[in-house]
Amino acid sequence: QVQLVESGGGLVQPGGSLRLSCAASGIIFNFYDMGWYRQAPGKERELVASITFGGSTNYADSVKGRFTISRENAKRTVTLQMYNLKPENTSVYYCSARSTRNDYWGQGTQVAVSS
Repeated sequence: QVQLVESGGGLVQPGGSLRLSCAASGIIFNFYDMGWYRQAPGKERELVASITFGGSTNYADSVKGRFTISRENAKRTVTLQMYNLKPENTSVYYCSARSTRNDYWGQGTQVAVSS
C-alpha cells in the first residue's frame, strides 16, 4: 500500500519559517519525481516545487528564493523548507509522487500564515 504522509504544517506569523516533510512508503522512492502542491479554498491545486529522481528542481515563480525542496532517498523523504512566509502562502500543502505509470498524493497538511 502506497502512503505519503506529510508533517510540519501549522500556524506561523508573516516572515516566519516552516519545514514540511513527506515520508513515502510502498513505492520505489528512487524512481519517483516528488513534488509539493498547494490548494487554497476555492482555488485549483498548483505546483509549489518539484524534484526529479535525479535531483533537478523546479519552483513556482512566487516561491523562488524563499522555498527549497530537497529529498533524501535513503530515508524516503522529501522536504520543503519555507522561509519568509506570506499570508498568501496559506493553503493545504500536498506531497506528490509521480512516475511514468503512477501518480500518488498525500492527505495534505495545513499551513496558515497570519498575525
